Amino acid sequence: MAEASSDREDTKDCILESLSLPESLCVDSDRGEDVSVPCIFCEQSYRREEKDGLLKHMVIEHKLVIADVKLIANFSRYIIYWKKRFTEQAITDFCSVIRTNSNAPEDQQEDYFLLCDVLPEDRILREELQQERLKNILEQQQRERSDASFQRLCMFCSEELKGNRSVLFNHMNEEHSFNVGLPDNIVHCNEFLDTLQKKLDSLQCLYCEKTFRDKNTLKDHMRKKQHRKVNPRNHEYDRFYIINYLELGKTWEEVQSEDDRELGDGNDEDWSDWEEHPMSAFCLFCDTQADTTEKLLLHMKALFSLTCIVLCLTGLKFYQQVKLVNFIRRQIHQCRCHGCQEKFQSKTELIAHMEKDNHIGIPPESSLWDQPQYYFPTYENDSLLCTLSDSEEEITAQNQNEDIPVIGEDLSSLEALKKGSILNQLVRDCTLRN
Repeated sequence: MAEASSDREDTKDCILESLSLPESLCVDSDRGEDVSVPCIFCEQSYRREEKDGLLKHMVIEHKLVIADVKLIANFSRYIIYWKKRFTEQAITDFCSVIRTNSNAPEDQQEDYFLLCDVLPEDRILREELQQERLKNILEQQQRERSDASFQRLCMFCSEELKGNRSVLFNHMNEEHSFNVGLPDNIVHCNEFLDTLQKKLDSLQCLYCEKTFRDKNTLKDHMRKKQHRKVNPRNHEYDRFYIINYLELGKTWEEVQSEDDRELGDGNDEDWSDWEEHPMSAFCLFCDTQADTTEKLLLHMKALFSLTCIVLCLTGLKFYQQVKLVNFIRRQIHQCRCHGCQEKFQSKTELIAHMEKDNHIGIPPESSLWDQPQYYFPTYENDSLLCTLSDSEEEITAQNQNEDIPVIGEDLSSLEALKKGSILNQLVRDCTLRN
């Protein structure tokens, strides 16, 4: 009977292509329990490592789909719990019904049942299993942290380290620049080290995971390429880091990104597609944006009658444009009029003053803005600076190989300072004594 069932599954694998469920990366917190997991509906059972086989069996034979299997901390206990509950109540009391081939004749339609955490009882069960797993893993981690009988050879120099596991990790970090993170963040330490040692013995780089012809070549590669760390994208290591057990359904990357946002300004906006958007430059006096300098200058000319400033900006060389933009940005930020240097309480009052007294279009004197301090941007993310370009006059001058005069520094003040220096005074005193 089992063989017949297996044959049927093999012939229907194509049906399950889009329903294939990933292997759970969770630590098995049910070690030591029965290694077989029963089907929820019948007497068929599978070994724990054959979880995919059980899931296929339940889909094909019983039309049951379990959502987010990889988030179930203890798969065996989860299945046993629902096996008992399904004997007490009808399956439709717990599962959503999904009808396939709804446009086909009724005899060709099939109903599938979806068991997921939308059901409060299922959600509570998953969270309880997660909390139990977290409790067990923290206890395991504490035992390893307090273990003073740890003893192991270094993977890189074969030096024997004794005492606490942190001694070995600190040694590998300090002596071999191999960093796996804080020792306190690691759990199942010996298994973790066995995994790393096995990869090194097979001449495999721990970071890029390429295989080399001999040990010396591998060492040179890891040293030159700075590959003395584990590959963070290899989920084989997930079970060895405590961060992967903290929250149900969240990977270390998601937990880390949340921590980064908390340290920042609390903005939860998703920036994953930032490259999709064109660069936008802000107006010098309002919040209008444009994707080119030309559009922005046209906006300022039309809205603020900034003919003078626009002509001044377009006629300058690149670094002069940078300094002028940074100067005006700083003046506006400080609520100071760049025309008369009067200061106001708010940006609104400033703009009203500049429009009323026609100061908004007056180009500031070059002595105010043509200073080295304005090479540095007022706003770090000022995209307008990135859209600036050399004026035609500068390009023409460069094409004609125009010589740029170099003005020497006035060294008279330096000479005067030098004559009055303490060193020269000491020299004169020594000369007089002699």
